Amino acid sequence: MGRILAIDYGQKRVGIAVTDQLQLIANGLTTILTPEIFSFLENYTKQEPVDVFVVGLPKQMNNEPSESMKYITPFVNGLKKRYPSIPVVFFDERFTSKIAQQTMLESGLHKKKRQDKALVDQISATIILQSYLESKRL
Repeated sequence: MGRILAIDYGQKRVGIAVTDQLQLIANGLTTILTPEIFSFLENYTKQEPVDVFVVGLPKQMNNEPSESMKYITPFVNGLKKRYPSIPVVFFDERFTSKIAQQTMLESGLHKKKRQDKALVDQISATIILQSYLESKRL
């Protein structure tokens, strides 16, 4: 069984989270610069089998896609082209950044660490992945 890999795609950075091999637990993996995403995925998929890509779907409060979709759509198209055998699933990412910030605050991280946007992106990807896993169990 391969891993499920979640992607919190942003214009500057991409947060990455993966499951364990049993696809039970979501773990933050890393944050990388956006231009490096395909090179990262190329290396990662050579080392670890991936069953599904879960991509954060940015929506507005009225359930309409947000402006960020104009950046995410070309990325997802490239992902599907490079990995045609790996399904790509969108999963609602509303509030993940706020939840990530709250999680960091509750865990006692110092203010300087809480301002680390790369860490916020990684935690957001983990929240997207954990939410996806929970939705599959229902």
